[in-house]
Parts: sequence; C-alpha cells; structure tokens
Amino acid sequence: MLLAGDDPQARRRVIRRRALTLLTIVLLIGIPAGYLVISGAQSRDSGKDKEARYSATGLTWGWPSKVQRRIYQVPIPHPAELVAQYETNNWRTSRLHVQFLTTDAGLDTFLRSMGVTREDLVKDRITVSDRDRRTAGWEFRGPGPWYGLTHAQEDPLPTQNVVVNMSDPANPMVYVVSRTTP
Repeated sequence: MLLAGDDPQARRRVIRRRALTLLTIVLLIGIPAGYLVISGAQSRDSGKDKEARYSATGLTWGWPSKVQRRIYQVPIPHPAELVAQYETNNWRTSRLHVQFLTTDAGLDTFLRSMGVTREDLVKDRITVSDRDRRTAGWEFRGPGPWYGLTHAQEDPLPTQNVVVNMSDPANPMVYVVSRTTP
C-alpha cells in the first residue's frame, strides 16, 4: 500500500482535493455569511436614517423626495437654495412644509408648474395658518413685502398655501404648505 508521502502524484491529488474542498466551503459558507454581515449593517444604517428623519420636529435642511414632491405637487424649481422640508401625517390630513430661495424666473416656473401665475399672488396676504407656522417655525414679519395665495383643488389632489417674501425681488423666498387627505 502506497502512502501519499511515497507517491508524488498521489500527494498532488490529495492537495488538489483539499484545495477544492476549501474553495467549496468558502463559496458555500463564506460568501453568504459575508453578504449577511453587509446586509445587516446596511439595514441598521437605513433604520438610523429613517429614525432621524421621522423623529424630526421641524424643518430639516434638504430637498423633499421626488415622491413627496409629486404627491404634494410641490415642484421646486432649479435653481433653489436654502431648501428645507418637514412632513406631518395623521389619519385625517398629511402636510408637507417646504421653503426655498429661488430666482425671479424660478418663482415664475414654480407658480406656472402649480397652475397659477404671479398675478394670483395677493400682497400682504399670509395664507399659511398659525398652526402650520408654528409647526415649521416660520415667522412672517420683518422685511417684506409678503405675497400669498391658496391653490385649492378637489380631493384627492392637494391644496397648497404659498407665501412669498419679495424683499429681494431677484431672489424671492418661498414658503409652501401642501395639504392632502389620504
């Protein structure tokens, strides 16, 4: 009887078989285990992001998601700066509060996208309710002039209350509360 140490070919076969066994173990166990570790870390990070977003109690800097902009029909124009948003939901009404600084042309684009025009804005009309102002932390005093409009639509389409600060006509600040019934 020959031992693996006596025959070089037999020794190679044993080494090759052990290498294939090790490769099989890595492929069948190591890769799925690595995938589970990576997936778990991503899931945990995603949960933390969602927790931070939904535990917010006022405006947070950043653009609303495309889905939110579509549902609430808030077409933020480009260019827009100082964009902040906050969404509230309950069983009766969902609201999206958005603010942004834009250009004169951007304001026209925004209003046109909503289906209204600059002529629909009324001077010294604050259309955002006290409740919504408190929720978003907005105070409409100080330098103006302030212009506002309400774009009412039939359910299930949202109703938007818009207030525009025209103290710098080239760069108006826009405040929007879009309300919809789920």
